Amino acid sequence: MDKYFCNPCGYTYDPAKGDPEHGIAPGTAFTDIPDDWRCPICGIDKSMFKKVVETP
Repeated sequence: MDKYFCNPCGYTYDPAKGDPEHGIAPGTAFTDIPDDWRCPICGIDKSMFKKVVETP
């Protein structure tokens, strides 16, 4: 599953960890997170996150 990066603050959502403190269970893909979820660090909207492109 892909990781997503919060542009404003640098937080990276890792689906393997989820965001249990905010109701997102480990193993939850970013695309399956509800649209009203916010960055746990800066509170920005989910739409501000960008997909992390990992280089080999």
